[in-house]
Amino acid sequence: MSDQKRDHNDKNSSKPTNTESIHKTESGVQGRTAPQKSSWRKFTAKKWVFPAAYLAAAAIILGIMIAYQGSQDQDMLTEENLGLEVGHVDEQGANAEEDDLPVVALPEDFRWPAADMTGIEVVMPYYDDSLSHDEKTMAVIQYENTFVTSEGIALARTDNQPFDVTAALSGKVIRAESAPVIGNVVEIEHADGLTTVYYSLANVQVSVNDEVQQGQVIARAGQNEYEKDLGVHLHFEVHQNGEPVNPFNYLPEID
Repeated sequence: MSDQKRDHNDKNSSKPTNTESIHKTESGVQGRTAPQKSSWRKFTAKKWVFPAAYLAAAAIILGIMIAYQGSQDQDMLTEENLGLEVGHVDEQGANAEEDDLPVVALPEDFRWPAADMTGIEVVMPYYDDSLSHDEKTMAVIQYENTFVTSEGIALARTDNQPFDVTAALSGKVIRAESAPVIGNVVEIEHADGLTTVYYSLANVQVSVNDEVQQGQVIARAGQNEYEKDLGVHLHFEVHQNGEPVNPFNYLPEID
């Protein structure tokens, strides 16, 4: 019996205890996983890892959005998809609007403000920087001790005789009076913010609120103190929205 017990005890002593087994197992596992954790930490510690991951994720999201947008564009309804004739609806609408609008006559072309331009010439131009030195001198008005640039043109006959002054455009008379220095003056209002001004007149034949037609005689050319050196003449101006503009931009060429 003593021999058998010894053998049994020897066998039992050769087996590891539970504590020793667990310790060996844990140490074995730790021995295998420790290098893996150390490598991962070293990898994630690199500065470029997380930015690279963000860029990759952004590229994936952008690709998904582009693919989705492409599918939306394909499904978008158009006039052709609906079976409409392109331009048909717009043309119908445009015609309807045109039918509702009143018919407006086209603006008249300017005419020279004289019944007969034979023997009439421009004796004073509109002052403009593009003029030559001699032309600029002609476009300066001297009155007493002052010099003023011309805001219009002056027309006179070569024989210094009076002539009929006519409306350059159809319109409504908004001024007809005798003014100091410049003499009798008539102002006519037209469309598109235009007005025409006529002074140095004699025998004015229109009154305020009169409707005048293009070419209608409104007065005769006369004289004034402001431009007395010009003798018998017509001073003619064109205003756009209250500002004087060059009449030559509107008047036709003299035949």
